[in-house]
Formats: sequence, structure tokens, C-alpha cells
Amino acid sequence: MRERSVVVLGVTGCIAAYKAIEVMRGLQKAGVAVQVVLTRSGRRFVAPLTFEALSGRPVISEMFAPDSNREIVHIRVAQEAALLAVVPATANILGKFARGIADDFLSTLYLSCACPVLLAPAMNSEMWNHPAVRENLAVLRERGHRIVEPAAGMLACGTEGVGRLAETKAIIGGILEILGAGRSMAGLRVLVTAGPTIEDIDPVRFISSRSSGKMGYALATAARMRGASVMLISGPTSLPAPAGVDLVRVRSAADMKDAVLQRFPLADIVLKAAAVSDFRPLAPAAQKLKKDSQPAALALALNEDILALLGESKKSQVLVGFAAETEDILNRGWAKMAQKNLDMIVVNDVSSGVFGQDRATVHLLRRGRDVETLSDETKTTIAHRILDAALDLISSRATASEQG
Repeated sequence: MRERSVVVLGVTGCIAAYKAIEVMRGLQKAGVAVQVVLTRSGRRFVAPLTFEALSGRPVISEMFAPDSNREIVHIRVAQEAALLAVVPATANILGKFARGIADDFLSTLYLSCACPVLLAPAMNSEMWNHPAVRENLAVLRERGHRIVEPAAGMLACGTEGVGRLAETKAIIGGILEILGAGRSMAGLRVLVTAGPTIEDIDPVRFISSRSSGKMGYALATAARMRGASVMLISGPTSLPAPAGVDLVRVRSAADMKDAVLQRFPLADIVLKAAAVSDFRPLAPAAQKLKKDSQPAALALALNEDILALLGESKKSQVLVGFAAETEDILNRGWAKMAQKNLDMIVVNDVSSGVFGQDRATVHLLRRGRDVETLSDETKTTIAHRILDAALDLISSRATASEQG
């Protein structure tokens, strides 16, 4: 296996393509080697010679270059890539990536890459807001890709709106952040729970929650990206399995409890993001309940509090809980953290119906620290910040142990 030592910079056909030169130069100043992949449309805006002169590497544009010596170039480049960054990323390339279309070198390379992906879109604001583009972005975010969102301002078409390529400093910073975090969790074992659980009333009806599982899957993807060994225990969701993650699917709260308790002793960090049902029907019906035989009241039993069980039995693990609240959210978050012996809790206000969204506002609560608020951030960004905070807790413990 080749060493992953290069950032592959994909440049597509957009008026902002010239800014990819600034991004490349910024990466080079940081000591990063860059391989440019220029699409045919991109060549109409920036000449390959410009990138070649500055990078010292041939630009790749064609799938079947005559001088490739029968080498499968897109596989070689994929194996060398520490990160794939597409700057600018047009609506066209976002659609190809999201739908698995491989009809040129860059889109074929994407399907061959196992490395992190950063996308910096740029387009007209009407295109940016089109439902097809929004759906494609949602798919790409679910895969754990970093999206450096476009800025607002004067666009090439002469109108004002969102769609300008983000500032090069933000793009370079995003790339360097991913590269720096690339092995920050190597050797650590991370246990993540995600999604809802289902408690059957009868074979047709059940009790559950509105959890989409997106936050837990983003955490699992981000931890794997950072080099951790990741165990993901997921309730029923429609999300694809994250690459490189040990995925265990469960249905009920009892299933979730058994799977978590079995793996908890193996974990260094536990991220309990699943929305586990608090209650279950006391006597689920074996057959579908008919309207004329429907009981006047549904008898419920309380499920065991998995997070509290973990708090009681934890030793060296960093235990992170999540709380979805509708009122007095910070006070309730602090109370839950104390009651369940957590190292950190992530609290969000769900009173306005935020379930299933790709962005969220959350508050990170840790003992002896100020509340950290992440406002309207993508769940990928939130996931990385939660992991940073968990690593900081591990580092603080190690320092305290050395001093003690």
C-alpha cells in the first residue's frame, strides 16, 4: 500500500477556478504536497500549465493519457491521497459524486478514494438553493464529507446572493484541520450509539422517537476518519453504513442495552447519541389490535436507563451523553450530567422540530468549563468538535495523573 502523502486538488469548470491556485499555494506553504486534477471544463478557466509550474507535478485531466504506461492512474492517485479537496465544486460534480456517476477522471477518482473528502461549492444562488442540489449535499454530508459552504456577495452573473466560493483561508484551514486530525485518535476504541429504538405495541404499531441517527453516524464517521477503531450500535435508520466501522444493528431498547454493555468494557470513549425509548408497552400484543378491541389505556413499563448504567460502571472511559430538551435545557443538561456520572453532555433544544436536519445548534457541557455553544453548524462539524473535547478530557486526565 502506498503512503497517503498528497492532497488531491480537484478543480472544476467555474469562474472561481482561479482561486484554486491560491488554495494550492497556501497548502504548499504549509508543507503539503498537492496533485491537481483539472476537469475539461476547468481547463477552460485555468490553464494546466499554471498549476504544473507552481506544483512541480503534471496536471491530470484525462482518464486515458497516452503516457500512462498502462498504469491505472486513478487507482494510484486514490492510494496516494491523504485527502480529496474539490475547489470549486460545481453543481455538476456534486451531483456526480452523490449519485455515483463516473464519467471523467475526477468522478472516477472519487469512487476510488478511501480518504476524507472536502468540497467547496460555488454556483449561482438559484442553483445553490435548488432542491436537487440540496438533496445531493445532504447525501454527501451523510457520507461524512466536509462542506465549506459558499459565502454571500456579488456573483459572476451580476446578482447578489449566496454562492461565492468561500474565502481561501477557510478552505485551506478546513483542509489542514482534516489533515491534522487524520491520526489524532489512532489506537483509541470508540463506541457510538445512534438512531431511535422501537418498542412494539403490536405487529403493526410501535413507540419510537423522531431521531434520524445523523448525529451518531457523523460521530462514527469522524472518529474513523481520525484513525479510531469504531463500534457503532444503531437503531433502525435509513442511513448507509459508514465505511470502516463495525456496525451492529438493533431494534429495541433491550437490544441496545445488551449490545452496549457487551462492548462498553472495550471502549476508551463512549458517545451515547441514540434516542432510546424511555418506555415500552407492558404487554405487546401478538396480533394486530383491532379498533373495537383497543384498550382505553396503554400500560407502559419503564426501560432501564442505559446511560445511567454506564455511568455507574465506568472506569477509565470518557462517557459522553446527549440530551434533547424542550425547556430549561442547560439546567437540565447539568442535572443529567451529575445524575448519570458523565464526563460531558451535548444538549440541544428540540422544541422547534429540528429532527432529521443536517445542521443543529448544540451546547457542550463539561465539569469546570464554560458552556460551549455551536450555533447552526453541520453535524459533521459538531461531531469533530465533540471528538476534540473528548480528546481534551483524555489529555487532561493524563496530565493530572502525571502530576499526581
